[in-house]
Amino acid sequence: MDLLGDGLEILKETSRTFYIPISRLPRVLQEAVASAYLCMRAIDEIEDHPELDNQTKAKLLRTISLTLQVAVDGFAIDSFSVGFGAHEKFLPEVSIRIREWALLAPETVAPRIWDATAAMADRMAYWAERNWEIHTEYDLDRYTFGVAGAVGLLLSDLWAWYDGTQTNRTHAVGFGRGLQAVNILRNHKEDLAREVSFFPDGWSAENMQVYARRNLVLAEAYTKNLAAGPALDFCQIPLSLAFGTLNAIANGKEKLSRSDVLALIEQINNVRK
Repeated sequence: MDLLGDGLEILKETSRTFYIPISRLPRVLQEAVASAYLCMRAIDEIEDHPELDNQTKAKLLRTISLTLQVAVDGFAIDSFSVGFGAHEKFLPEVSIRIREWALLAPETVAPRIWDATAAMADRMAYWAERNWEIHTEYDLDRYTFGVAGAVGLLLSDLWAWYDGTQTNRTHAVGFGRGLQAVNILRNHKEDLAREVSFFPDGWSAENMQVYARRNLVLAEAYTKNLAAGPALDFCQIPLSLAFGTLNAIANGKEKLSRSDVLALIEQINNVRK
């Protein structure tokens, strides 16, 4: 079975923002980044699951975290499924197959990916138990770090592992936070429908726009300081899509259309030539 190919197909179905840049990476780095994003998508789908109550989500996420923490050189065939129990039938494929995504990581960097996923699962469990109550910008900073800023730090570690690329880690956090803030803006109506809001008390969409753009300035600095190579190629696409999405929302659209996405990617390709 071609596990990487299988994983890329699932990424294509679940994350249009990251499928394209991941699919363009060199093979070994592609395996590492795909492993990380699939593992995180697996726990993200549990955090956002419409049919599971918050306590069940927290329990499943902590069980995944503990399973990842005990790994040495792999996982028993039933190491995750035992923890899922009767809830497994409610979970999407990307979550059920988290063991495979964890094993996709190259051996020399796999423990870093497992550690990052375990830590994120614990943070997601914390927020699920609190029904994602965001009252202040301090709360928002904690949440956006926990589920996205930390991903920026992981990516920096993966670039360094692959070819020694060094990055500004404060900017890396801004990269993750900025992308997450854009997602919060884009999904605000859907979140309200499930009685969750990531907007601090009294904030409007304009306030979240300011927050997102402030962090995307750091993301832009992060990207501009990257030398030509896989890390730069990867970061340009989600950054461009994030700015494009903010502009679309500011102009009254809910999100970028498929043609908008393709046009932005084409612009990036033309710059590379």
